[in-house]
Amino acid sequence: MNVHSRKRNVVLWLIGVIIFVWTLMPIYTMVAVALTPGSAVFSSDLWPHHPTLEGFVKVFTEDHFYLEHFWRQMWNSLFIGVVTAAAVLAIGTMASFAIGRIRVRGSGFLSSAALFTYVIPMSFLAIPFYRVMHGYGLADTPWAVILVEVTFATPYAIFVFLQYSDSIPRELDEAAKIDGASLGQIFLNVYLPLMAPALVAVGTYALLLAWNEYLFAFLLLSSETTVTVPVALGFFLNSDQAPWDLLMAAAVVYSLPPIVIYYLFRKYMAEGLTVGGIKG
Repeated sequence: MNVHSRKRNVVLWLIGVIIFVWTLMPIYTMVAVALTPGSAVFSSDLWPHHPTLEGFVKVFTEDHFYLEHFWRQMWNSLFIGVVTAAAVLAIGTMASFAIGRIRVRGSGFLSSAALFTYVIPMSFLAIPFYRVMHGYGLADTPWAVILVEVTFATPYAIFVFLQYSDSIPRELDEAAKIDGASLGQIFLNVYLPLMAPALVAVGTYALLLAWNEYLFAFLLLSSETTVTVPVALGFFLNSDQAPWDLLMAAAVVYSLPPIVIYYLFRKYMAEGLTVGGIKG
């Protein structure tokens, strides 16, 4: 290895370290503040001298008026995330099967139109969605947020499924037809099993998208028993003396499920989101 290559590797390594530290700083700060006693939150110490788990205890026991519905709000976030992921997978797989395998009339236009929806920023649709949900009596219910998240996640799901299904030989469909299989049987017994990596990747993406949603959850949900945790955490800032230790402790607890989900399915996510670009 020549001197130029070594210098380049050193520079790339330093850049990687800087990016790594920069990425971890918010997480480090969040954990440090969560472990800091309330009276010492604004100290200049890099790490609390007397770390305590009192903040986490209050979160788990809901021992604060900001936390009295914390686990109900966690359930709201989980329910919205799981139902969103299930709906996106159901709609996305059936649409991609019809467009890519059955090739219904206008399939090319449908696949392009799905991605065209991303031209419009989500924030531009906030007020229209708000009026629609109120018009149908869905405001302040989890279904309002679910419908919004499904609307934004489904086009991406269709795109990924179409790309991934191109790597699945069509001869398998023909063989199943020769054996007397119906379209429904081909979909359930051939298409879905072979799409498993893409299903896991897109399902995880849709779940995390709904889990982290704030704008539409804030706009469409109002009562303390229906809001999700991201919206509830904003309530901590309604007073002049926000309990930062409890806020960060609740944020740490809320961040654990997506971390676990990501590390459980990271292999399938990488495969599902990349293999589809390589046709078999």
